Amino acid sequence: MRKRRRAIVLSIALTLAAVAWVRTTGDPLLRHPIIALRLIRSDAPATLPVPVRGVRRSDLRNSWGAPRSGGRNHQGIDILAPRGREIASATPGIVVTVGHSELGGRIVRVLGPGGYWHYYAHLERFARIRPGDVIAEGTVVGYVGNSGNAKGTPPHLHYGIYRFQGGAVNPYVFLRGGRKP
Repeated sequence: MRKRRRAIVLSIALTLAAVAWVRTTGDPLLRHPIIALRLIRSDAPATLPVPVRGVRRSDLRNSWGAPRSGGRNHQGIDILAPRGREIASATPGIVVTVGHSELGGRIVRVLGPGGYWHYYAHLERFARIRPGDVIAEGTVVGYVGNSGNAKGTPPHLHYGIYRFQGGAVNPYVFLRGGRKP
């Protein structure tokens, strides 16, 4: 009986340790599996708000597909704004990445409704968010800049949308009141 009780206690302790590890150091989506599943299974919005505060829909220009260095095409749109302007999440979601990349500089990725990744790049600095945070639409994720390969260009937000399993989609259509991705 004592051995059985000890085995049960050990099993519970190991399970709690594994849960604590996932919640603190594991994949951000595993910290909130029910919310992640609900986001993936929910419908993506047909229209998205402009993620840079103070920028009107009519100010947007469609830079999707424009040629870029290395034979690449632009997989997003650039939203010009003054340096330091607030960038707000276009959707509710789970913050997956707060970090750096060579091209994007300071970047934030958010998993949103429909299982779409929302990618915010060239930030001047991050807001007080971290991977695993569950955020509402409109939560500030960072501030406009020109980090990464945008050094020397006017401050702007590179905003991209990517399918959970698949490629990029043109965010301009949804920011201008278009259709579902």
